Amino acid sequence: MTAGSGLLHIEAPPESLVMSGGLFHGLQLWVNLPAKDKMMAPKYQDIRGGSVQLLTSPDGGALIRVIAGELDGHQGPGSTHTPITMIHATLAPGAEVTLPWREDFNGLAYVLAGRGSVGAERRPIRLGQAAVFGAGSSLTVRADETQESRTPDLEVVLLGGRPIREPMAHYGPFVMNTKDELMQAFEDFQKGRLGTVPAVHGMSAEGPDA
Repeated sequence: MTAGSGLLHIEAPPESLVMSGGLFHGLQLWVNLPAKDKMMAPKYQDIRGGSVQLLTSPDGGALIRVIAGELDGHQGPGSTHTPITMIHATLAPGAEVTLPWREDFNGLAYVLAGRGSVGAERRPIRLGQAAVFGAGSSLTVRADETQESRTPDLEVVLLGGRPIREPMAHYGPFVMNTKDELMQAFEDFQKGRLGTVPAVHGMSAEGPDA
């Protein structure tokens, strides 16, 4: 979703998933817009599992899903105005993967499940932790040989982008460049000026379209 000039939104799992139970993850990532694009029209993208770019490591130990941006010539479906790469990787116990990474991008890893290590120094990382990579042209992630029984694999999100390097002011759900812009955003919200986006593609009030 591109918030742009502002819109009201809510993220919730499908009712069928809530009723059936089980473990699922919700990850909300905010990508800042450069000042020149802050007030662009809002936009929504419906990206489903079948549309992401699927890759594997040479030994088959890692499944890599390119969600947004580009990885070694493979383009993900996500469209962002600030150049980023976002990947969801699943590594089997003991598997290791080194991914090429743009040197003008920063980079970090966030663990959704399991245990492992990152970087050439093999710094340990586990569920709920994030690691920030230093400068370089690749990212390395390795899964521990032994994982917990409830999470047999290491599940990690790898992401990064080109730093904007502009002033940032934020309060509540609003992210702007100056305090005056924040005050204007609150006024727009209070006066009902925020936009709307269509419902999720392929879904109706009764459920998926036939």
